[in-house]
Amino acid sequence: MKTIGALALAAAGLVTVAGSLETPVVGDLFEATPGVQQTQDWDWQGTVDRGDAIEIKGINGAIKASGASGSQVTVTAVKKGNKDDPADVRIEVVEHSDGVTICAVYPDARGKKNECAPGDGGRLSSEDNDVSVAFTVQVPAGVRFVASTVNGKIEAGDIGADVKATTVNGDVKVSTSGLARATTVNGSIQASMGRADWSGTTHFNTVNGSITVKLPDNASTDVSASTVNGSMNTDFPLTVQGKFSMKNMKGTIGDGGRELQMETVNGSIHLKSGG
Repeated sequence: MKTIGALALAAAGLVTVAGSLETPVVGDLFEATPGVQQTQDWDWQGTVDRGDAIEIKGINGAIKASGASGSQVTVTAVKKGNKDDPADVRIEVVEHSDGVTICAVYPDARGKKNECAPGDGGRLSSEDNDVSVAFTVQVPAGVRFVASTVNGKIEAGDIGADVKATTVNGDVKVSTSGLARATTVNGSIQASMGRADWSGTTHFNTVNGSITVKLPDNASTDVSASTVNGSMNTDFPLTVQGKFSMKNMKGTIGDGGRELQMETVNGSIHLKSGG
């Protein structure tokens, strides 16, 4: 089980956390004022077991993570709004068997309840709320990092375990000593992995953006890559399967045995060595 350090969770499962404010809320301090941006900060610190994950789920706002030297996970959220009140967007912490999930939960709308839950569970929607929530995370070695947002970039540097990053409108940049997966729609992907021993298939997908993946020199994988408007290149000797073109590539690096898929429409694909 995880031990939540700075916050004592009242019960297992879903917990709503007010967090700590950099400036105390007094009266209507955060009442939305036209043309004036309102800001509110929130922070959390706790312990996540090695092998488990710290998962961040947002909607509007960037997510930035870096490796931490200690054993504590630290999460800071900065909420900003113009016409809408940042205080209406709550940050929730969910402790579960696979780690800890932290979500930006916007007000319910149209009779649909928003709920924070790990993985594909729960429901998160901003419903035209203009509040953005930017997360900054410090991740200890051995703790997996999972991040998802809709409008915002994701950066994860010097992570000491596996990383999964998903956004819609934003770039993804990952550097890890473990494995990585990344998906966006409007943005480029840069991923550097320290290991290449995944099982099955690992994916890097976008529509409008380039893909650059760096693998260890001793990687063995079956490669499948495609683009419509862009080119492709690889640092690795590639045993080509079928016809080779600058738009579609299938081949084997080393002994193969696992699959690497890279797909874009508008952008180039680069497979580099030295991850």
